[in-house]
Amino acid sequence: MPIAPRFRRAGAGLALLLLSALLALVAGWPVVAMQMDSDRLLQAAQAQYGANGVKAVTSWLQLIDSTRPLATAEQLKAVNQFWNTSVRSVEDMDVWRQTDYWATPLESLGKRAGDCEDYVIGKYFTLLEMGLPPEKLRLIYVRAKVGGQSIAHMVLGYYETPSSTPLVLDSLTSTILPASQRKDLTPVFSFNAQGIYVAGQQRSVQSISRWHDLLTRMRAEGIELNDSEAKP
Repeated sequence: MPIAPRFRRAGAGLALLLLSALLALVAGWPVVAMQMDSDRLLQAAQAQYGANGVKAVTSWLQLIDSTRPLATAEQLKAVNQFWNTSVRSVEDMDVWRQTDYWATPLESLGKRAGDCEDYVIGKYFTLLEMGLPPEKLRLIYVRAKVGGQSIAHMVLGYYETPSSTPLVLDSLTSTILPASQRKDLTPVFSFNAQGIYVAGQQRSVQSISRWHDLLTRMRAEGIELNDSEAKP
């Protein structure tokens, strides 16, 4: 299957990214800038997963372009729905023969399978590419009550302000609710490209080795996350 034409980013998305970088400098946050090379992504999809991989990545790129102009609430809803329906829930051991593997968005779409971390990674980088401020998004480790058991789980949190209750994007449900309404979830800690957040304190994200490995593989596929904290 021929590689599809590159999807061009909207000027509004670039303006939002530049504004986010300026605000980060003022606030003292590490500056996060994401660059996505659609041509390289599609070439990698073709090489690794064939026509089905190209089709899956093309749908992802179209989602990003089509929802970029929407209000934040609509973007969150569209991204949560896309990943929850594009990827089936499978344990890492069944897909990657590893007990814990953080797949890139391309890998998850190519396999059309992943576990809770993979859903969150896909949603996180999708929303960054759409122009959401990086300080408003966090990957959150939680304990989730499922079928009468408490299991380790990961969700994506959207924080309108640093002190606001986050909205929770979860692979277990298509409904996005404030964390205060998710009585089945108990937060453990959260992190993003700017740091790790535990008990009100912020530490370097560089202590998470799987994060470094993930970014390295994404870089080879055509997605670069530029900031002082994210690079190995």
